[in-house]
Amino acid sequence: MMTMAFAVEEINNNSDLLQGIKLGYRIVDSCDSIHTSLQAFFSLVSFSEVVSTQLGSFKCLSESPISAVIGLASSSPTRAMAQTLGSFNIPLVSYFATCTCLTDKQIYPSFLRTVPSDLFQVKGLVQLVTYFGWFWVGTVGITDDYSRYGIQEFSNQFKLQGGCVEYHLTIPPSPTAADIRKMADTVQMSTAQVVVVFSNEGQLLELFSEGTLGFTFPGVWIPGLKEFLLNVRPSPKPGMELINMFWEEQFGCKLKFEGDNLKETETDAPDNIRPVCTGSEDLSLASSSYTDVSKVRISYNVYKAVFTIAHALHALLSCDSAGPNKGTCAKQRQFTPDQLLYYLKNVNFTSQFGEKIYFDSNGEPVPRYDIINWQKDTQGHMRFIKVGSFDGSAPQGQQLQVQQSNIKWTRGDSQVPTSQCSVPCPPGSRQATRPGEPLCCFDCLPCADGEISNQTGSTECIKCPEFFWSDPDKVKCVAGVEEFLSFNETMGIILVTLTLLGVILTIIITAIFHHFRTTPIVKANNSDISFLLLLSLKLCFLCSLMFIGQPSLWTCMFRQAAFGISFVICLSCLLVKTIVVLLAFRANVPGTKGQGMFGPSQQRTLIVGTTAPQMCLSSGWLLGAPPFPFRNPTYQALNGKIVLECKEPWPPGFYLVLGYIGLLAFVCLLLAFLGRKLPDTFNEAKFITFSMLIFIAVWISFIPAYVSSPGKFSVAVEIFAILASSFGLLLCIFVPKCYIILLHPERNIKKGMTGKCNRWT
Repeated sequence: MMTMAFAVEEINNNSDLLQGIKLGYRIVDSCDSIHTSLQAFFSLVSFSEVVSTQLGSFKCLSESPISAVIGLASSSPTRAMAQTLGSFNIPLVSYFATCTCLTDKQIYPSFLRTVPSDLFQVKGLVQLVTYFGWFWVGTVGITDDYSRYGIQEFSNQFKLQGGCVEYHLTIPPSPTAADIRKMADTVQMSTAQVVVVFSNEGQLLELFSEGTLGFTFPGVWIPGLKEFLLNVRPSPKPGMELINMFWEEQFGCKLKFEGDNLKETETDAPDNIRPVCTGSEDLSLASSSYTDVSKVRISYNVYKAVFTIAHALHALLSCDSAGPNKGTCAKQRQFTPDQLLYYLKNVNFTSQFGEKIYFDSNGEPVPRYDIINWQKDTQGHMRFIKVGSFDGSAPQGQQLQVQQSNIKWTRGDSQVPTSQCSVPCPPGSRQATRPGEPLCCFDCLPCADGEISNQTGSTECIKCPEFFWSDPDKVKCVAGVEEFLSFNETMGIILVTLTLLGVILTIIITAIFHHFRTTPIVKANNSDISFLLLLSLKLCFLCSLMFIGQPSLWTCMFRQAAFGISFVICLSCLLVKTIVVLLAFRANVPGTKGQGMFGPSQQRTLIVGTTAPQMCLSSGWLLGAPPFPFRNPTYQALNGKIVLECKEPWPPGFYLVLGYIGLLAFVCLLLAFLGRKLPDTFNEAKFITFSMLIFIAVWISFIPAYVSSPGKFSVAVEIFAILASSFGLLLCIFVPKCYIILLHPERNIKKGMTGKCNRWT
């Protein structure tokens, strides 16, 4: 109130603003009530009629009893006043009514304010609460519009940021002890450690002793204001009632007037409770919020309200072609409130404190706040300490500024309190909402394999890109481990060892056969076919090496072809051997016509003829749909590894190659089986039969094992099948002959080969 009077006096003494014009005012108390506020409005109308008769030589320029109204403090009385004044287009500039509802220009067309709307306060409050990680709070309010609309908007915006309100309490105007106890129990029993309050200071003053954080308006030091305030003196004159009441409250005395003078002594018993005021008490020695003007905040809003009206009136009374006067100078002419309202909405000036003052289309000022912390000083008195700021006009992300180190929390703690229904899930997990509970109450579930969450409080896990896998902590995607049958791993070393063993054994047998090539047992088994068979077995052993190591374009293309052709040559040789044996014993006597019908040239022709289809099939397969290296992520979900393998775009190709090998093996087995009862002295057919049984058994068991084996194990299964069948052929066909050649040379004679000796034993 006194700041408004000071501002009016400062403007009246200003030679640059409203020259020759004096501002006047009347102050009435709304008692923070709708009814009293409307009564005050009507008293202003009647008072203006009285004043107009007392001005003497002065002339009022306003055609209306009221040119403008500054007030009120609370939102509910302000709404009633603004709706009434809006019907007459009388400007109402509030310094403290912050309800968002007052932005509706259809209902309140003449309302403006120098205090930001709750919309910005709520926006800043939501940012402040989430800045400290408080996503689980309670709300407390009172029954006025400021509290009701503020809490509603806060709850809506807070929910959008992932926050939850555990409870809401409304304090009635006159709470009983039971009401207070019930509300206190609710607060104490809740898990929320932070309470968001929308209330005036008086009704919740006790709460502010707990380290409270709050939004307030920027404060300034107004030059000359303190001196003006200290010059106030009590007086019996009309209009001084509020000052007299303040004086008695400040100094704890009782004012007594006789006429226009103070009565300095009093002897009546009822008044002896308090001393009589002298009127000369020194305000500068009193310590109160009245004398503390180091940073005035709400009073500064009043100060700005007075100056906005003055600047609007200055523009109105000047020659302003942009105004409703259409270029006509209105100086020394009467004006209407709606004319003043027009200029008030368009006011734009910079205050002496460097602040840009203007209103937006809704009559709102620039939304700026200080964030203050209630702190006790060394004497136990509460002090407001600025710990941050909020500027609603700044870019997003730069609006809130907090000096966290300056904050004192409950009981003087410096540690930020926590208020969460559930602790945010750490990276590597996600939040799973509990059924029937608020979103802020959740369980933490680890991310599945192949998924990550790299932020605290993630609600979803992110699937890793193809060929990437989650690390053990599920916080980042790493390149998938490439898996293939390597030469360096144990399985690879074992298979390579077996391969080399087979090759070496084949070379040894070849050397033995070459050394004893003139002996009957070697010659009787067709040495040329035997050497070709040994050569093809070497190729069978060696082709298994093409399946080990990282797949490349060349190994993928040729390994199946090499495997298929090598085994077909082996089986072709065995087929020839079987036919030779059968024809030889059918003719009973070696060298007869039956044996001559299937001589060396026919044998070679049969080998070429049976090998050619496999070669044509393999060539067509490689030319039409060749296998190629492929990174297979199928097994990534099982073990996080990417299998490097040879992809076959035409799967029937492999099974056709394998099927042709099986066909030759079956023919060999059938023919050898027919010769199973040949004399023991020449048991080649029995050995071929046994080797074919092993061969077919290996490859029949190979197919299901190959199909069901994952990743590199399918390659290992195929290598094992190649080695097992190769060893089976080598050992069954050649080891018995080497046994005779090396250990029983006496049996390696022509008589033994023709059956003229009883047995080989």
